[in-house]
Amino acid sequence: MKFVTFAHGACPPGDTGTVGIWLEGQGVLDLALAAELAGETLDASTMVALAGGGDAALAAARCLAEKPAADALIPASELRLLAPIPRPLKNVFCVGRNYLDHVKEGDRMFDRKSDLPTVPNFFTKAPTAVTGPDTEVRYPSTLTQAFDYEVELGVIIGKAGRDIPKAKAFDHVFGYTIINDVTARDLQRSHVQWFKGKSLDTSCPMGPWIIDKGEIGDPSDLELVFTLNGEERQRATVDMMIFDIPTIIESLSSGMTLEPGDVIATGTPSGVGFAMEPKGVMRGGDKMVCSISRIGELKNTVVEV
Repeated sequence: MKFVTFAHGACPPGDTGTVGIWLEGQGVLDLALAAELAGETLDASTMVALAGGGDAALAAARCLAEKPAADALIPASELRLLAPIPRPLKNVFCVGRNYLDHVKEGDRMFDRKSDLPTVPNFFTKAPTAVTGPDTEVRYPSTLTQAFDYEVELGVIIGKAGRDIPKAKAFDHVFGYTIINDVTARDLQRSHVQWFKGKSLDTSCPMGPWIIDKGEIGDPSDLELVFTLNGEERQRATVDMMIFDIPTIIESLSSGMTLEPGDVIATGTPSGVGFAMEPKGVMRGGDKMVCSISRIGELKNTVVEV
């Protein structure tokens, strides 16, 4: 199932949107309304609430999608997709340096000795960085001159847990989405730690939806592709990650509770613009497309501000 968060009509600032299921060729099923019409108990008030509902919520949503109530269907042309989780309750968790070739190009970028990480390198992006599909990504050219892209597989937590062993990691996953870890490379370097360069407003495009884990199955063969203005820059498969998803979840949850709706960006492959010669960083008007097989495409436009 493709779980979306959408705005129907005007969407005032701070609106968390409405949760639905994208039904190809039919429109979007308003889950809360569909549940109400069917007399079904289902908390679909937000994507975080739905993710926290576990297998029972997924089963209820699947039943509603199989026989969608006409009164709860909205034509796709009448709505606008938001980020699946428009305002995460926490910072977005991110894994740096998680593809071998990206580690090597990063070491070249920053002129440092090449050394493979022995544990996942975590950093975060502020919730205010999140934006949705088909939105403008702000490029503050007076602040950064090294604006870059990073296609990544996003993992959405559904079941809370701490000290989660690798063998049970997928039990805690709700589904998967696409994330573009847009980065101001010069800020990333000048501030030493990465938070500032990773957290500019709109620098975390996410979407267009969350695919539940049951539909994806084994995510290791998912293929990531990034194009800028139609030019392919990145291509890799998830099984090329240094630390796989169970390892990431085990390490991140060690001594720290993960909760429903937590978002984990699992790292980007090689091909980032700053590592190119000459530099292939972004400018106003650039069109970014992040694609992941069996999930879809996340499209955004860079706008200089």
